[in-house]
Amino acid sequence: MKKLITTLTNIWKIEDLRNRILNTLLFLLIYRVGCHIVLPGVNPSALASGQKEGLLGLLDMFAGGSFSRSAIFALGVMPYISASIVVQLLGIAVPYFQKMQKEGESGRKKMNQITRYLTLAITLVQAIAYVKTQIEPGARTIADPMFTILSTFVLTAGTLFVMWLGEKITDKGIGNGISLIIMAGIIAQLPSGITAEWVTRMSPNGGGPIPLLLEFLALFFVVIFTILIVQGVRKIPVQYAKKIVGNKQVGGVRQYIPLKVNAAGVMPIIFAQAIMFVPMSLSQFFPSMQSDFLTSLSNYTSVAYNVTFAILIIAFTFFYTAIMVNPQQMSEDMKKNGGFIPGIKPGYDTNLYIDRVISNITFPGAVFLAIIAILPAIASLFGINNQFAHFYGGTSLLILVGVVLDTLQQIESHLLMRHYDGLMKTGRIKGRSTSATVEGIDQSAI
Repeated sequence: MKKLITTLTNIWKIEDLRNRILNTLLFLLIYRVGCHIVLPGVNPSALASGQKEGLLGLLDMFAGGSFSRSAIFALGVMPYISASIVVQLLGIAVPYFQKMQKEGESGRKKMNQITRYLTLAITLVQAIAYVKTQIEPGARTIADPMFTILSTFVLTAGTLFVMWLGEKITDKGIGNGISLIIMAGIIAQLPSGITAEWVTRMSPNGGGPIPLLLEFLALFFVVIFTILIVQGVRKIPVQYAKKIVGNKQVGGVRQYIPLKVNAAGVMPIIFAQAIMFVPMSLSQFFPSMQSDFLTSLSNYTSVAYNVTFAILIIAFTFFYTAIMVNPQQMSEDMKKNGGFIPGIKPGYDTNLYIDRVISNITFPGAVFLAIIAILPAIASLFGINNQFAHFYGGTSLLILVGVVLDTLQQIESHLLMRHYDGLMKTGRIKGRSTSATVEGIDQSAI
C-alpha cells in the first residue's frame, strides 16, 4: 500500500504526466457524454430494448452501448478501424502504397490522410445502413427523407469527432487515443454486466454469493492467462560483426529479435466473427434457406458455432501473421547491418530459420487465441449471464489487457525518465509494442 501511495505521489509530481492523464480523462468524459446523447428526431422510449447479439453486439460493446441507444456516437470508431485495416492491407498488396510506406514521415502523413478520407466514405455508407435497419419507424419523430439525411449527417459528424478525440488523446494525453476510446466503451458495459450477474445469483434459485465469488476468481485467472499470451515472445539471438568506424569499434554485441506468440492480436477474432455473422444474416433475410445447420451456426453457444469459430480463428491467425511478419525482409535487413543468427548462414538459411520459428510459435498462439475467443460461450453454458460472460474472453478482453499494458508502460516510461521508481518493484511493464495501436492495427495487435 505504501508503494502504491508513493507511486501515485510521484506521478502527480511530474507536471507533464499529470496534465496528460487529466487531459485523457477529460477527453474520455466528453466521449462518454456523447454516447448518451440520442440522435435528433429519435424517441428513446420507443427504441427496441434488449441486448444485441453477434456482430451487432460486438459493435455495441465497442461503441460503449451507444449503438443500441441510437446516440450520436453510435458508429464509434469502427469506420476508422475498418479504413485503417484496408489501408494497411493495401500497403502489403499494392506497390503504390508500399512505396508510400517507405517515404518516412511524409509517406505516413499521406497514408493518414487517405485513411481519413476512406473513414468518411465508410461512415456515410454505415450511417445510412444504420438508420435504415436499426432505428424502427415507430421511434422516429421526423418523417423521411429528412430524418435519414439528418441522422446520416449527425452520425458521420459524430464518428469524425470521435476520431479527432482519439488523435487528441494520443497527442496531448497518455496512451493510444483510439484504443483508449474503445476500452472506455468496453469498461462502460462492465458495471451493468456485474449488476446483472449479481441479480441472477442473488435470486432464489441463483446459488448465492459462493458461485459469484468463484466466477470472479475464474475471471482473474483468465485475465492472467490472457496477459501471458499478449506478452509472450520468442527471442532469437542476433550477433553483429565488429566494425571500426574512425577510432571506435562498433558492433560485436548480441541482440535479440522478439517474435510475438500472438503477432496477429485480435484481428483473427474480428475477421472470424464477421464471417460467422453470415449464417445469421442468411437466416434473417432468407427464411427459406433456414436449416438445422444454419440455425446451429447462428447460436453462439452451440458446438457447431464454436468449433467453426475456433477453426476460422486458427486459420486467420496464420494468414494475418504471414502478411504482418516478413522473414525475408528481416533476413535482408539483418544481412545489410552485418548481423547473423549464431549457427545459421546469413541470407536464405536465415529466412528459413525465422519462418520455421514463426510457424512453431504461431500454432500454440492461434490455439490459445481460439480458446480465449470461445470462453464467453463456455461461461454462458455454466449459467453466467450473457452480459457478464462477454468479459471472460474474446475481443473485449484482449483489447482491455493490451490497452492497459500499453498505457501503464507509457506511464512507467515517464517515471523512469525522471529517475523515479517504476510501477513494479521488480521488472518492467512491457506493452504490445512501442507504438501499439488499436487492437491491433499497427500491431502487435487492437
